[in-house]
Amino acid sequence: MVVIDGTYVPANVLVEIQRKFRGRKEGTTQNILAAITFDLKFICVLVGWEGSAHDLWVLGDTLSRSSGLKILEDI
Repeated sequence: MVVIDGTYVPANVLVEIQRKFRGRKEGTTQNILAAITFDLKFICVLVGWEGSAHDLWVLGDTLSRSSGLKILEDI
């Protein structure tokens, strides 16, 4: 089993792109997605998305990458 969650961390970015990095809270932020197992091992971390990016966009990006998170069906 895996737990997936996102969080925002403060980001220092160039003035020209600060608007994209403005999240729902004060200041500029970066959207981070992490997936961990129940024994607390990180299996996927994606950083770099702007704070204004919707969580669904970040998840979609993670699932589309060849080295990203894979969702497997139970056999």
